Amino acid sequence: MNFIKSVIIFFKEAYHELTKVIWLGRKEAIGTTIIVVLFIIIMSIFVSVVDLILGKLIGVVL
Repeated sequence: MNFIKSVIIFFKEAYHELTKVIWLGRKEAIGTTIIVVLFIIIMSIFVSVVDLILGKLIGVVL
């Protein structure tokens, strides 16, 4: 019974902390999402180019 009581207290405290959070507005969320997607695209291109170069280099060496 003590475990169940502590779980209930935990969720009540977690809910209380979530009410203190300042959530992003729609405009901020869209802007941040665009930045993240662009970063992922750039990093994907970078990793692909490095993989291609290393693959060619290993092909030449072997």
